[in-house]
Amino acid sequence: MENGLAHEDSVFINFRRYVRDSKEHGYRWVDIKRLRFFAESVDDRELLAALVGHEQFRDDYAGGGVLPDGPRHGPYWLRLITPDLYESISQEKAVQILREWVDPLWDVPTALETDLQQEVFARVAAADGIYCLRELGDEAIHDWGRVHDSFHEFVLVDRAAGQVTLIVAADD
Repeated sequence: MENGLAHEDSVFINFRRYVRDSKEHGYRWVDIKRLRFFAESVDDRELLAALVGHEQFRDDYAGGGVLPDGPRHGPYWLRLITPDLYESISQEKAVQILREWVDPLWDVPTALETDLQQEVFARVAAADGIYCLRELGDEAIHDWGRVHDSFHEFVLVDRAAGQVTLIVAADD
């Protein structure tokens, strides 16, 4: 257990797997990391701080995976990300952001919709707290951070399950 959180599992949904033509939204993906917490009295800000300090957070989301000493998180320099950069949002707002990203003009394949419902939207619905990483601006983007066309990050706190879920939805 690291920083009061224990990594349980990860799920990767690559849209490319669901489409016949990889140019048809094939460069989109969702990465989900579930971590267990054990302290009942820990507040959400403490959980966000524990997550930001956790090894699983050190992921550049560009093929490098989790690097124990990695300096990057998605398109950003890791050292610039703090719990205060996460804003609390409603379930409705989180679903809206994700649905707009999936693209309402695209006929989402049934298998992809099923997986998104199970792995993403059901977790959003069960969360007691939902936090979205704010746009950090150009000064926070690392040396090759612009490989992502879109980058959406959510942290879900589910107290009944004792879980923090990190959801990253992006295109590259």
